[in-house]
Amino acid sequence: MKKILVPVDFSKHSEHAMEVAASIAKKQNAEIVALHMMGLSDAVVTRNQSKEVFEAMYYMRLAETRFAEFLDKDYLKGITVTDTVHNYTIFSEINDIAKEMEIDLIVMGSHGTTGFREVFVGSNTEKVVRTSEIPVLVIKHQTTEFNPQLGVFACDFLPNSIEPYKKAKRMFEILGIKMQPLYVNLAGDFRNTREIEKRILTFMNEAKDPNPLESLNAVVQYNDYSVEAGIFAYSQLTGADIIALPTQGRQGLAHFFSGSIGEDVVNHSDLPVMTFRV
Repeated sequence: MKKILVPVDFSKHSEHAMEVAASIAKKQNAEIVALHMMGLSDAVVTRNQSKEVFEAMYYMRLAETRFAEFLDKDYLKGITVTDTVHNYTIFSEINDIAKEMEIDLIVMGSHGTTGFREVFVGSNTEKVVRTSEIPVLVIKHQTTEFNPQLGVFACDFLPNSIEPYKKAKRMFEILGIKMQPLYVNLAGDFRNTREIEKRILTFMNEAKDPNPLESLNAVVQYNDYSVEAGIFAYSQLTGADIIALPTQGRQGLAHFFSGSIGEDVVNHSDLPVMTFRV
């Protein structure tokens, strides 16, 4: 891993993300790119000799000043940090910037506090997750030392999840995280063990897994009433440190969820979540 991108809005949530990014960067000897996206209109940016131009210049200089304060942290000492300010009209531009800069991982903070769905859906974080072709790690709370040991990768084991599975496997290996693949068997869409195993074995063969039978046996089947409830219940049961998921592009994560989220699941949504684009 060479480059980590941290979108920054100068809030405590982006500081939590920066602290985690610093922890990863030190272990990987990676560079951090701190990105601030300003939502100035085209009129403000392009109109000449006007009050709007001076306003745009003011906000640019303000961002530069705030960056100097934001990045003056002991935990960033010894890490190469590049700050950059861009204007945007749509959030997919973060993906364009990440690809142009050859970013390996995006780390973001989230203010979501009311459950797994709210961490992403309807928020700026969700917009980045939906459009990013680069893996996105979402952090909800301050983590002084980011050192996850066990990660749950929840998957439907259908063909379009093969690439996210491969990316997650590689990323977990880089970060030294043991990956636990998980299939949530829903009460309303129940499949017996034989059907699930056939699907998973086909998946592993198509993914060109070197040990498909071994990988099949490594997948945990967990029964629950909704996917998100199953993910959280199993993650809590095993003491997982991080959850990983494939995402479906423009559909975001909204398609992935159904039903209500119980109190115990809501409380467990503090875990970091990493997403991989289908």
